[in-house]
Amino acid sequence: MVALLVRNKAHTLPYFLSYLEDLDYPKDRMSLWIRSDHNEDRSIEITKAWLKRTSSLYHSVDFKYRSEQAKRESERTSTHWNEERFSDVIRLKQDALQTARMMWADYIFFIDADVFLTNSNTLRKLIDRKLPIVAPMLVSDGLYSNFWCGMTPDYYYQRTDDYKKILNYDQIGQWQVPMVHTAVLVSLTIAQTRQLTFERKNLPSGRYDGPVDDIIIFAMSANYSGIPMYVCNELLYGYIMVPLEAGETVPGKDMEQLTNVLSYIVNEYGAFSLKQDLSRFVPDVPKDTLALTHIYMINLERRSERRTKMLKHFDLLGLDVEHFPAVDGKKLSDKKVYDMGIRFLPGYADPFHKRPMTMGEIGCFLSHYNIWERMVRLNQQEVLVLEDDIRFEPFFRRRAYGVLADARRIGGWDLIYLGRKRLQEEDEKWIDGSEYLVKAGYSYWTLGYVITLEGAKKLLREQPLGKLLPVDEYLPIMFDNHPNESWTSHFRDRTLSAWSAAPLLLYPTHYTGDEGYISDTEDSLRIDGTLPAVGMASKAGLGMVNNDTRDAAQTQPTEPKKGDKEQLPNAPALLSESGIGQGEHDLETKNRRSEL
Repeated sequence: MVALLVRNKAHTLPYFLSYLEDLDYPKDRMSLWIRSDHNEDRSIEITKAWLKRTSSLYHSVDFKYRSEQAKRESERTSTHWNEERFSDVIRLKQDALQTARMMWADYIFFIDADVFLTNSNTLRKLIDRKLPIVAPMLVSDGLYSNFWCGMTPDYYYQRTDDYKKILNYDQIGQWQVPMVHTAVLVSLTIAQTRQLTFERKNLPSGRYDGPVDDIIIFAMSANYSGIPMYVCNELLYGYIMVPLEAGETVPGKDMEQLTNVLSYIVNEYGAFSLKQDLSRFVPDVPKDTLALTHIYMINLERRSERRTKMLKHFDLLGLDVEHFPAVDGKKLSDKKVYDMGIRFLPGYADPFHKRPMTMGEIGCFLSHYNIWERMVRLNQQEVLVLEDDIRFEPFFRRRAYGVLADARRIGGWDLIYLGRKRLQEEDEKWIDGSEYLVKAGYSYWTLGYVITLEGAKKLLREQPLGKLLPVDEYLPIMFDNHPNESWTSHFRDRTLSAWSAAPLLLYPTHYTGDEGYISDTEDSLRIDGTLPAVGMASKAGLGMVNNDTRDAAQTQPTEPKKGDKEQLPNAPALLSESGIGQGEHDLETKNRRSEL
């Protein structure tokens, strides 16, 4: 039996129900038990619409709802959890547990309506574990998940080192923990589980003096009955929304969280599940250019799969972006490059592989160069340039507006990196008066940057096609923060003012060596020796480049990826939100299986 409570989940229900329907488990062996009340949105309408099409597929459906007043008289807001609300939830969950027992169900699966089980094998995998109580570990847009590794003497969440190890997949398997919630499978064929309860009165007399809280009482009933709880992280099972705090709203914070989670799903799977009859309940996101003049995405015509994925991100984030066809290195030849007037920087060799430029790197430079030229031609004042192999950090829009507001208020910048790879170990100086910007040091990657019209003019004035080197070497030279003085000496006006968002707002979808990693700049022909550098002739031979990039020596970015606040139920203290202020909490996610 699947037990589901629904309240004010119209924004998540279309996706939740789509993934629930996708579960690879015989529907005629599944009973649905659904309760809904005190809604201020279309939750009941959406649930009815889905059940109209699917109810005949399931063994049975028990759906009851109340459509009267939006919230209880004792509730200040729909996110206010008082004792009356907890008592109602406890009563409903206990009713679900008793119903499952009476129908002789082998299992009951408690799940909330803001969980997205993207792994269709979730139920089968959990059942195969043969554990009395097990939860699939779920990933959020921060440190929040559906398990605790520690509990205080007064029954609240306690932070432990093991929590991050499990969450980050540093240790993989089934782990006994004191608390699981939100998505929990209980085996009713095990005799001890008959002692499980959500009601305080059913606990052993005199043993519990904690709060009226459904998940805590259930966990303690398992503890008192000697029934272990487990969380399983053998697979990426799915995603979870962070519960709203008092004062946070669905149109505000929760919609941002939903965007974050759906963005993760697109990164991981290329698309999200949304049944056609439920798509009508998902409103279109209005699009804009983040108050910039224009946004370009550089993409090779033959990389349609990347373009499709990025378009899904733009739809989610509400970004109005123009596809800018990249110059394809595979279509370049020595003669074409020479006829375009391109010459190469004397003495240039890739710092890691000691090789000349590849045709892909030439195509990459020309793609960015063509955008700079178009900016000048069209008099575009501020432009965001994106590449097509990026993932957006949580709360991207809000954080991007914060970065741009700071930059415009302070002034004096030509370029702002939103994504890059730092190559200097020393700390970068904060821009005076800014919470989100630092002065950029020597950096690689052109994943995404905002550039002004004056910045584009500076980059063009040096006529870089006559002394070419890769674009992510050219930019640090132009803001005069490059370690190779023999290269920088060829460029006179190195006055580009370059800043960087801190923390970064963009990261690559794949790093060197990752499954699915592809580099169109590195996996291409090198330039032939017949192409001379300025004032000299090169004798490098023609050959193929191995599948490494210049980041091969550093398999992870120097900057740790950032996470949102560690916000767990009943945690006594909350950390500041991701990207808000310089003292934010860092989440190292280098071993996460998902693209977080």
